[in-house]
Amino acid sequence: MEPRQKLVNSVDRCVDEALEGIVSSSGCLSLLRGHRVVVRADLEALRGRVALLSGGGSGHEPAHAGYIGSGMLSAAVAGGVFASPPPASVLAAILSLRDAGALGVLVIVKNYTGDRLNFGLAAEQARNRGVAVEMVIVADDCAFDQPSKAGRRGLCGTVFVHKLAGALAEEGCPLDEIVSKVTEAVKGIGTLGVSLSPCSVPGCLPSFDLPAGEMELGLGIHGEPGIKRSKVTSADQVVKTMVDHMTNPASQSHLSLKSGDSVVLCVNNLGALSCLEIAVVTSSAIHYLEGRGVRVARAMSGSFMTSLEMAGVSLSLMRADQEILRLFDAKTTAPAWPNLSTVCISGRSYILDPPAKDMQETSHTEGPLSGVMRKALEAVCSALLQRQEELNSLDRASGDGDCGNTHAQAAKAIQEWLQSHLVPGCPGQLLSTLAGLVQERMGGSSGALYSLFLTAAAALLKDRSDPAAWANAMHAGTDAMRWYGGADPGDRTMLDALCPAVEELRRLTTSPPGGHMAILQAAVEKAELGAESTRDLTARAGRASYIATVRVTLPDPGAVAIAGILRAVFEALGGQK
Repeated sequence: MEPRQKLVNSVDRCVDEALEGIVSSSGCLSLLRGHRVVVRADLEALRGRVALLSGGGSGHEPAHAGYIGSGMLSAAVAGGVFASPPPASVLAAILSLRDAGALGVLVIVKNYTGDRLNFGLAAEQARNRGVAVEMVIVADDCAFDQPSKAGRRGLCGTVFVHKLAGALAEEGCPLDEIVSKVTEAVKGIGTLGVSLSPCSVPGCLPSFDLPAGEMELGLGIHGEPGIKRSKVTSADQVVKTMVDHMTNPASQSHLSLKSGDSVVLCVNNLGALSCLEIAVVTSSAIHYLEGRGVRVARAMSGSFMTSLEMAGVSLSLMRADQEILRLFDAKTTAPAWPNLSTVCISGRSYILDPPAKDMQETSHTEGPLSGVMRKALEAVCSALLQRQEELNSLDRASGDGDCGNTHAQAAKAIQEWLQSHLVPGCPGQLLSTLAGLVQERMGGSSGALYSLFLTAAAALLKDRSDPAAWANAMHAGTDAMRWYGGADPGDRTMLDALCPAVEELRRLTTSPPGGHMAILQAAVEKAELGAESTRDLTARAGRASYIATVRVTLPDPGAVAIAGILRAVFEALGGQK
């Protein structure tokens, strides 16, 4: 089994190059020469205040460098991928903060043995040099009912601690007061993760095997095994399982949570879930917590502490009173901190009613043209249904094979409408109604194009219905299709049938009444010739433009459909077959 491919230049240099990318693109961060230490570029702003330092293994980006900025961390130390940083680099970071004039340094450490040892050693060395250093250990993992002597692991809840401590430091709080307040806040933070896939350190095999269709509950951010494997279920069920486990009083590592409590929710992408999936999980989490009587005061959703390319999510909850929310809402310039609203999530009405329908659009009165327009529509619908499989077959050569189906959907929708509605005497009103039907029921790009055509044409038939008005309306509709669709005659689309027909119909603006049917017949014939000519054209627009030219030798189905529609209208008006 080969290691997974990674988009890096070098396994040995990937951490250093990643740090260079983060720092060089930020404009507000700097690197300590010879160390994997990222610091604020404006270190002088720390004079007279407490500085915050955190860090750990790489592979958890945007943690921890992404949380450096005013109101959060002052510096972050990076180790190798999933490896604790060396004490010498941690000490270099602490001394840099001291030299910048910081009154003291708070070191925020996730509860892993390597981090505790290396950060702890550096803290002791700094104290021996006269630096006021305190360390807060975050252990927010709710996975294990009976944690080992090593205790609960530090997970994404650490980001909450960065924010609270950073806000206190920005306000000028002394070191001992920040330690006291943050230590108390940590007691109200809990995190649990679930994964649908393992991750792999660059150059190495995946950290564990997880069969397809299974998920691992309670795993760590370095790919450490969790507590249980089960089949992947719905987002709602996964969220319920996670929250129930996190808050189970029978577990020694549970987060105490009761109805009426307020929380901050963090839905953290562990690396490879899509944004869509994370949004679904966020919705599930908010609804489930509210269903348990918990007030979700704030919610953050995104990638905050990842595990390389692990396809998973962690949920972090923090019990929140007004003081916690005040600190959480405080401004920060840290680039990875989301731009959140200070509005309470629970209890907010976020559904708006759409504008009311115009009554003029829904009320119809018949007129002299109602009968002939109904007859023409019925003929068009019948023609499209009869040619459904023909159009599908043509579309299979250049698309996804559903052109006949989409036209049939529109035809059936119009037939249903005709059975229960009067055909308005105003052509413009009818075309507007048809545009809405096609938009709603036909779908896809074809539905949009037909709806554009009908909408633009309707505007010129509101007050007139003479042949010249119909000709101008057809022209306006075609122009709308060309403008918004981006295609032109010769691009092997429906326009190759429609445009020559519309040009012929413009003769209606000057012809005597006796020549109208002859013009319409000529327009139909030009449409049919245009559709046939698409056999020899190279597709330059639409789905067919992505198919190799040699494979497309049949006429364009959209153009064939247009010719069929015009032929049906012509025959319904009394024209010869």
